[in-house]
Amino acid sequence: MVAVVYSGSKTAFWKITRNGQVVAHCNTTGLNPCFVDPKTILQILNKKVVLVNHAENIKKIYFFAAGASSPDRKEVLAKTLASFFRYSKIVVENDLFGAAKAACYNKPGIVGMLGSGAHCAYFDGKKPLNNNFGLGYILGDEGSSNYFGKILLKEFLSQKMPKDIEAKFTLTYNLDRPQILERIYNKPQANIFLTSFFDFITHNSKHEYICKLIDEGFEKYFDIYIVPTWQKHKDSELHIVGKVAAELEDRLRLVAGKYDLKIKSIIKEPIQNLLKHYIN
Repeated sequence: MVAVVYSGSKTAFWKITRNGQVVAHCNTTGLNPCFVDPKTILQILNKKVVLVNHAENIKKIYFFAAGASSPDRKEVLAKTLASFFRYSKIVVENDLFGAAKAACYNKPGIVGMLGSGAHCAYFDGKKPLNNNFGLGYILGDEGSSNYFGKILLKEFLSQKMPKDIEAKFTLTYNLDRPQILERIYNKPQANIFLTSFFDFITHNSKHEYICKLIDEGFEKYFDIYIVPTWQKHKDSELHIVGKVAAELEDRLRLVAGKYDLKIKSIIKEPIQNLLKHYIN
């Protein structure tokens, strides 16, 4: 058996195959080694009956994870997985590598990521080239779901929302200032908390105020990530991967048009393309 896994910070998608056919699949909490320690990872794995039942039969795992950005973090994650999947050879790469493979396979291109986090890189057909974009949810991630969550909360706490949107937000979440600040500054996984507000963006994406927030977020994403990469690789096709890109595709393509850029493909869940690539 072979398993292919794509993990953002919020959700990890698992596909287990035998002889090229999917025999089992499941989702778990995201296994980002920056935020989830080895003990917690093992607890998450042990709660999934599908994984427990197949653990001893899986011989190889291709694991693409947000936060697996350094050799040390890759090693920690690989060792943790190996203690659960005892008979598996485990390959760990970061989620940007997985997104690039899913979008380009073995061809060069510019690959953007817009999911719970944000990133971009030029993929030379073998690996994404190193850059300085991956600054995380505190210093970076413009245009991502946790970025939009952060903007929404700032607007709400500053009382800058239109009254109708403020009323909807209050009715949906029933949060006050002390609760929000406590959750962000004193509780674990603040990034996941911020990401949880993205559904409000999608459900109200036709409202003029929300449209403006979306466009401003995507403009920052293009200014900071896409345009500097494109200026170095102007003949490259542009691909963008992730839930935010897929669910707000119309607005994303409109913003891309402002920069005279055309998006070749938008992929919501890279796990499907990764599966095709690695089982073949």
